[in-house]
This record gives sequence, structure tokens and C-alpha cells, in this order.
Amino acid sequence: MEENKHIDPLQIARRTIALEAGAIEGLVALLTDDFTRICSTILAAKGRLIVSGIGKSAVIAQKIVATLNSTGTPAVYLHAAEAIHGDLGMILQHDVVMIISKSGESPEIKVLAQLVKNFGNPVIGMVGNTESYLAKQSDFVLNTTVSQEACPNNLAPTSSTTAQMVMGDALAVALMELRGFKSEDFAKFHPGGALGKKLYLRVADLYIHNEQPKVAADTSLKEVIVEISKKRLGATAVVNETGELLGVITDGDLRRMLEKNSSFNDVQAHQIMTRNPKTIEAEALAIDAMELMRKNNISQLLVVQHNQYLGIIHLHDLIKEGLI
Repeated sequence: MEENKHIDPLQIARRTIALEAGAIEGLVALLTDDFTRICSTILAAKGRLIVSGIGKSAVIAQKIVATLNSTGTPAVYLHAAEAIHGDLGMILQHDVVMIISKSGESPEIKVLAQLVKNFGNPVIGMVGNTESYLAKQSDFVLNTTVSQEACPNNLAPTSSTTAQMVMGDALAVALMELRGFKSEDFAKFHPGGALGKKLYLRVADLYIHNEQPKVAADTSLKEVIVEISKKRLGATAVVNETGELLGVITDGDLRRMLEKNSSFNDVQAHQIMTRNPKTIEAEALAIDAMELMRKNNISQLLVVQHNQYLGIIHLHDLIKEGLI
């Protein structure tokens, strides 16, 4: 195998993307009422959706299972070869089985389809050949036929596996919407990841771990500087006797004030504070705090409840949680 230096990789990439995009677009015309019946069957099932395949289709099956599980449809991956060598016990009475294959004629696929059929479980065939053995053994068919693989030899599964994955996504999203699956439900299945944190992590979960810098309106400049430096959040709140928020002084405010003034002996907090500062409620989502900081190009927000000052949430808190 010799390197061909006359080939343009960019041109090949564009051709590949165009071919696969065409394959995906072609799926729309291949959808039938079987898609609706499949959704109804899966929703009505008391068991799970078992998804199986072999070769590249097995890899796609794993991805589809992951998407289904994270969007509210219980699913289990079963490798077709392992299934006929002992793993068929994974299929329970009330499960629905979806088998993925481009040709629908692989020996393992043919054996698996017949065995599942004998069990009495509903069989969904996601197949690229509607005249295949798998298609004929299936109760429902998801047609993922492609006219051409992106591979120049029309051999390596490329367009066909893309079509399978997109059809799997279409099924997962349809089931998700039919179940009324909301963002709160999504967060339950992703509690440890950044996606889940965006949906459940609140400002109250973060600001409580920070210091609570605050000064009175008549606090001297020196004390303001000490408070900001000591609490290390780059700002301090200015509050009245009952803890109500009056304003904020940031280290940026201090720098600007020092540049403009030559005498600081009599300067008090209320003279340099910013009134009506940006605030956020403790029960707000942390992702909302991030958007507010980004919109206003600031690195901290004062946390309040009924205008009572509670503390500060900092940009670093959001970075630490992986939200940025």
C-alpha cells in the first residue's frame, strides 16, 4: 500500500460528509407507519428494549442503548454473537428486541432473529435490506437502506452506520417526547456530569462554601480594602444594620477610585460603592448565575433573598463544577 500524494484530503472530507448527509436525508422517505407502531409497542411493554447487533452495527447498538437510557427508555445492549453463546438469558418475557444489521443476512443475526421469534418477544429489525432474512423475521422494520457507502470501495460501513445511528436517535427522541420526558428527568439520569449539573445545581449549593465579605456604609476605605483582601472574592457587599443590601465594592472599583483621587483619609464605603448591583436568588440555578455573569462581563454575583444579603457566588465556583 503506497501513499498517493496527489489526493486532496479536504476534497475527500467534503465528499464523505456530502454522501453521509444525503444518506441521512434519504431516511425521511423510508419512514413508514411501522415507526409509530414501534413507539407504541415499546411504550406499552412491561420490560425493556434489548438492542443487538454484530460488527460495526454492534457499536451503533451500544450508542443507541446509551441514548435511550439517558432519555427515559430502559434499554440493554446484547452482542449478537454472545447472545447465541449463552447471553440469551438477558432477554426476559416482556422485553422488546431490536436487531441492527446492514445486510440482515449475517449468520449470527439469522440465528438470533429466529431464536427471539421463538421466544415470542416482539422483534424490530433495523436493516439496510428489506428483502433480507432479518426483515422478514421482524414484526416491525426500520429501513436504513443507503444507496452508497462513503468508502470509495463502497465496502466499509460509513453511510450505513451513520443512518443507523440517526434512526436510533429519531426513535429515542420520539419516545422521549411521547413519555413527556422533561429536563428535570434528564438531570436525574445525569447527576454526576456537567449536563446534569446545569439542570439541578443551584446557587445555594455553591455560595455557602465561600466567605461572606460585607461592610457598613460608613466603613473606612482601609477597612474595605482589608475586607476584600481577607475574604478573597474580589468584592464586598455594603449592607445596612438589618443586613439589607445597599451596594457592592469590587477590587475594580477600588482601582478606579485610587486612579482618580489623591486623598483617601475620609473616604467611606457608601461613597465608592456601586448601587443596585447585579444579584441572584439563592434558589436560582447555577447555570443562570453563569449566564448573568457572562452577559454583564463580571466575575461574581451577590446572593440575596428578599434583598437580604447572603453571600457571593464567584466565577471560579462555576469553573470548579465544570459548568464552564
